[in-house]
Amino acid sequence: MSIRRTTKSRRVVAAASMAAALAFVATGCGGDDGGKAKNAGSSSSSKPSEGDKGAGGDTAAGDKVDPNVKLAEIKGQVGFVMVVNQVKRDSGGFVTVSGEIRNTSDTVHSMNGMEGSESAIVARNPNSVAGAMLVDKVGKKRYYVLRDTEDRCLCTTAITPVQAGDSTPVFMQFPAPPSTTTEVDFSLPSFAVTTLKISG
Repeated sequence: MSIRRTTKSRRVVAAASMAAALAFVATGCGGDDGGKAKNAGSSSSSKPSEGDKGAGGDTAAGDKVDPNVKLAEIKGQVGFVMVVNQVKRDSGGFVTVSGEIRNTSDTVHSMNGMEGSESAIVARNPNSVAGAMLVDKVGKKRYYVLRDTEDRCLCTTAITPVQAGDSTPVFMQFPAPPSTTTEVDFSLPSFAVTTLKISG
């Protein structure tokens, strides 16, 4: 009797182990499918970043910029004109300036020189708008384009030469001035200085 009970017990334990193993495998398969679904979502969510390259694309903060809104038009050298479409205060404590730079001349021009004069920034951000700056005249403080620990700016970089009559979208992120500051002076190397109103 004891031998039968032991054999029967072993069969029950083996069956239970098999059921647990099958359940584990089924759960693992479900996890794989979920991972694929997440990856699919990730690849589709990366599509808006491609829109940054076109007019009316997303800003760094992920908001759509209306290319028909013109807050300012700033004249630069060699026929460049910058149109500012948005100056927005973000919840994370940033101000993002978005717009486009047009080449109104009849020859191709590069963005060389708009990185500013700081050697570390110029080296890490060629053909960029890293030299932009905001000035809070009331608070008497300057705000430079944000950068990471490797001196890469939070702005449009590696801009290819702009053909005659073409334009390229640009954005720049700055630390936000105090909430009481609603206007700042904006400057970019080779462009005139202009006053911008901050929204948000």
